[in-house]
Amino acid sequence: MARQTVGRLEVVALTDARGPFLAWNDAFPAADPGEWALARELDPAAFGDDGRWWLNFRCFLIVGDRVTLVDTGIGPASSPAAAWAPVPGSLPDRLASAGVAPADVDTVVLTHLHTDHCGWAVRDGVPTFPNARYVLQRVEALAVTDPLASYAVAPLRAAGQLSEIDGEVVLSRAPTGETVTVTPTPGHTPGHQSVVVSGDDTQVVVTGDVLVHAVQLATPSVAYVYEDDQPQARATREALLARTAAAGGYLATPHLTAPFVRP
Repeated sequence: MARQTVGRLEVVALTDARGPFLAWNDAFPAADPGEWALARELDPAAFGDDGRWWLNFRCFLIVGDRVTLVDTGIGPASSPAAAWAPVPGSLPDRLASAGVAPADVDTVVLTHLHTDHCGWAVRDGVPTFPNARYVLQRVEALAVTDPLASYAVAPLRAAGQLSEIDGEVVLSRAPTGETVTVTPTPGHTPGHQSVVVSGDDTQVVVTGDVLVHAVQLATPSVAYVYEDDQPQARATREALLARTAAAGGYLATPHLTAPFVRP
């Protein structure tokens, strides 16, 4: 279970599943041979022998005095991700292996409402994490349509556990100075957000889908076909990677083979 330490906080990577998606050339049609060569050097396991992009579906725990979970993976066999992802995921078992029960989670941050990032948010129409507030940008909640509006947003609202926010919000500040902050990173979806875990001398940024493949790590200008606003996504990605590099930090990535990478 890979992890990075930020002061007295730990950021722990939890893999819900791994499997193939569409052909990488179809996912990033503007990438050129040189950019693909760089991407292969960075993440060879993303390139399947079958010509398809192999990716991880990963969530992240932030553990200190409080427990925060960033994203909830592909979910059970009945989740909307079943149409394309290798459900059921194993997040409940991964959490148990980390010593975390669903009731222990104080906050769930949903980076965005795509099926592979909110699958375990609910189970059988009930919030999976009974004591958590689920943090989502308001613009994301307004933009979402079915099936996810019915699958995730409606049950969370009905339970009084959906916390809709606007813009950057500090979720927690430890007595020793570490902070956990959600920050808007739009483009992939209208209300996409990332999570910045900062300490005195290090930083980990849980990217969500600002970055989905090593070709975008090698060349941040490369667009992904499923970005809602590709120019905005490019600007967001370039800025986030530059800020993280300047801070000497790590990117915590949901879909690359390595959970923590340097920008």
